[in-house]
Amino acid sequence: MTEKIHSCLAELDLTGRSFLTIHDFTPAEVVTLLDLAGALKDAQKRRAPHHFLDGRAVAMIFMKTSTRTRMSFEVGIEQLGAQPIFLNANDIQLRVGETIKDTANVMSRYVDCIMIRTFAQTDVEDLAEHGQIPVINGLTDSHHPCQGMADALTIREHCGRLEGVKLVYIGDGNNVTHSLAEVGAKTGMHVVACTPQDYRPDADIIARAQADAAETGATIELTDDVAAAVRGADVIYTDTFTSMGQEAEHDVRLAALRDYQVNAEMLKLAGPQVKVMHCLPAHWGEEITEEVLYSPNSVVFDQAENRLHAQKAIMAAVIA
Repeated sequence: MTEKIHSCLAELDLTGRSFLTIHDFTPAEVVTLLDLAGALKDAQKRRAPHHFLDGRAVAMIFMKTSTRTRMSFEVGIEQLGAQPIFLNANDIQLRVGETIKDTANVMSRYVDCIMIRTFAQTDVEDLAEHGQIPVINGLTDSHHPCQGMADALTIREHCGRLEGVKLVYIGDGNNVTHSLAEVGAKTGMHVVACTPQDYRPDADIIARAQADAAETGATIELTDDVAAAVRGADVIYTDTFTSMGQEAEHDVRLAALRDYQVNAEMLKLAGPQVKVMHCLPAHWGEEITEEVLYSPNSVVFDQAENRLHAQKAIMAAVIA
């Protein structure tokens, strides 16, 4: 298994590159990262040492709070043999107490990689531009690439493939939708984003994913027809209707998206083969029912676990 890990790392040759969006990587690189994640997952299950980052340090900047992102990165960094350093919004004030350029240059002298979970995509891009170490996007308002990679790993495990899989995203066209479209485009999936007209994903990001899809035979489709979208789906995926920072819109969003709830009736339309995914945290009775979240169709907690393995693959690949 160690041989497989070394083979993937040699094939990738991503040392020093930042991981800002899935679009930035070729289809071959995305697939090999998923192979690496699978090999690292197997090594962890076997309790086989895989300290590929001994003596390294990774800074984790959290401008947004998190459960899964912090735990999966912190545990993953330690499992790879590196030192995690946690910084929250009170410890570091991007663009306020110090410029991003200065922050990037200072942190490049202390650590070997920066993972950041923040609001603006430009913060992530500016850190990567001005620093001398790789930056990993742990989440922004427009992208969630680590989640997208974990999702692809989960789909491949449960469907046995990615090429030709029909993935239907239901609800608010948000950062998760964008990263699913990007990873689907790179791996040959048929991604349907089913949202109300007023909650569609970003047109430019979708257009870029559609252009990428032409290379792999994938398709990226937008619709507001729930029944048509979910028929024959291999995967139905949803996320919260109200993301962090949108709390004031909660009631309006709930009303606009009420017909997009993932429930038992939707699963009947899709068929018994369908897998259900949610990136969590879930709000029972809003975007999904408790019954479905804990149904035999749900792979939600496998998906949550795979954040750990996908992120370890990214870190092992990009950190020198």
